[in-house]
Amino acid sequence: MIRIANARHDMISRATAQLWIVRVERTKEGEQLRRLHELKLDRNEHPIFVLSWNLFHVIDEDSPLHGLKASDLAESDALLVLNVGGVDASSAQQLHARHIYDWGDIRWQHRYRDITSVSPQGRLLLDYTKFHDTVPE
Repeated sequence: MIRIANARHDMISRATAQLWIVRVERTKEGEQLRRLHELKLDRNEHPIFVLSWNLFHVIDEDSPLHGLKASDLAESDALLVLNVGGVDASSAQQLHARHIYDWGDIRWQHRYRDITSVSPQGRLLLDYTKFHDTVPE
């Protein structure tokens, strides 16, 4: 899971996200090369990205991450590459963002801390000071 936020003070329409793992692999002939594998997201589109968005990749038998451990990612010098795009709802400008996560950035057996609460007036509040906080499962 990766949590992202819209730091703009405007809505992003037709937001899309794509996630890849890039790692060093060996061919049958013993050659070393970097390969990209797409990590399928549970939901890779968001019609109106305003506040935050949790991106989920399910690690099942079809996932390139299936059966891997932290040591496997370290050994293959793995990177996660996230690309997000969309359209600024006010200006109609195309928006693009990319973030690269090193294998050491991955928190195994953790989840994100809840950042939502409700104000006394009944409005949804997001506490961005806890945005990157995780807790063990």
